[in-house]
Amino acid sequence: MAVSSAAVQPRPSIPSRILSLLADSRNALGFGFMLPAAALLLVFLTYPLGLGIWLGFTDARIGRPGVFIGIENYQYLSDDAVFWLSVFNTLLYTISASILKFALGLWLALILNQNLPFKSFFRAIVLLPWVVPTVLSAIAFWWIYDSQFSILSWALMEMGLIDHRINFLGDPVNARASVIAANIWRGIPFVAITLLAGLQTIPQSLYEAATLDGASRWQLFRFVTLPLLTPIIAITMTFSVLFTFTDFQLIYVLTRGGPVNATHLMATLSFQRGISGGQLGEGAAIAVAMIPFLLAAILFSYFGLQRRKWQQGGGD
Repeated sequence: MAVSSAAVQPRPSIPSRILSLLADSRNALGFGFMLPAAALLLVFLTYPLGLGIWLGFTDARIGRPGVFIGIENYQYLSDDAVFWLSVFNTLLYTISASILKFALGLWLALILNQNLPFKSFFRAIVLLPWVVPTVLSAIAFWWIYDSQFSILSWALMEMGLIDHRINFLGDPVNARASVIAANIWRGIPFVAITLLAGLQTIPQSLYEAATLDGASRWQLFRFVTLPLLTPIIAITMTFSVLFTFTDFQLIYVLTRGGPVNATHLMATLSFQRGISGGQLGEGAAIAVAMIPFLLAAILFSYFGLQRRKWQQGGGD
């Protein structure tokens, strides 16, 4: 009796079947691609985070490991006026800079999305503030804000708008405004270019159909551009808020937290207490206190800005 060829074919091995199953599942395949990156993050981020949380519960100092003291560092910080001032400064810095970066970045992205002459050149120029190292930008702003040799004060005096030099970094109010302005200048390119990439994905046919229906420029923006751009806005502003909230280099080079702690952010205060002051446990506790704010920003983006009713212009 003849045996069919199908009957004698060897069954695929278990690893082969697993690989075939993974290849057929898009979710599993995506998980497989993310696994190496997740492993790297686990090694290089989870360990430092865990160590920082542990140090926040100890009285560790530079050169001494310290012992477990529970929540004493956090109890001390709850009564520390400088710490609460740094929290206020961080929130003011983050909210003000993020709102202005979004407004100006969106405006710039809409302009760069038009059919302008030399638009490729202008798009490249816009990126310059972002690609220049932060320290170099901070040094340039330090020169612009210098109390004696400020080119900004000189220009305003030459135009007759002021009659004396402005103390940009020596006055608490001026110092806050100055560091916020510097952060906005550095952050606008990231927001503008990212939103411009999102604008490029919106089909022109939607604008043409809306225009034929009599939509105005504002209605085109409100009912076509904004709903379709919302997912990109959510991602962009989440990263922008995280970058701004954890900013360190710009503040440290410009003011080191002064004058009278008026520009101390939580990141700079953590460095000052933990590294410069040698109180590793206290510095780690300040850094850990930043985590709830960062989680709040991420959750706001995930549960608020990325809801489907935003993406579809108001309907789930």
